[in-house]
Amino acid sequence: MDPIADMFTRIRNASAVKKQEIVLPMSKLKYEVAKILLKEGWIKRAEIVPGGLAGKHNSFDELLIGLKYRKNGKPQITSIQRSSKPGLKIYVSKTEIPTVLNSFGTAIISTSRGLMTGKEAKKEQIGGELIGEIF
Repeated sequence: MDPIADMFTRIRNASAVKKQEIVLPMSKLKYEVAKILLKEGWIKRAEIVPGGLAGKHNSFDELLIGLKYRKNGKPQITSIQRSSKPGLKIYVSKTEIPTVLNSFGTAIISTSRGLMTGKEAKKEQIGGELIGEIF
């Protein structure tokens, strides 16, 4: 199972029913993706909950993501989709980095210097694996 695709699906489903926050199993990759979404203004908050919300008997950390909505009640994230999959990795060079929705969206790239947005990767002139696109 693909944990990033699962994360994107949970965000998409929670936005559709107007939930304020979601809880995911914690991983470093999911947390880095959540930090990018937070930095770009797609979500309200992203924090690690040690031991989880279920109680003190749970030994696994969880990731709490606060979803963001516009004044008219529509979700901030219109579309969030996984580009590269475990069975089909999509790599882009520094010249092939996509511009998502005329720069209104965000592409997430996994580079040799860590996860970064498409704009940052273009600025650094570095390519990598295209994780997903958000708009």
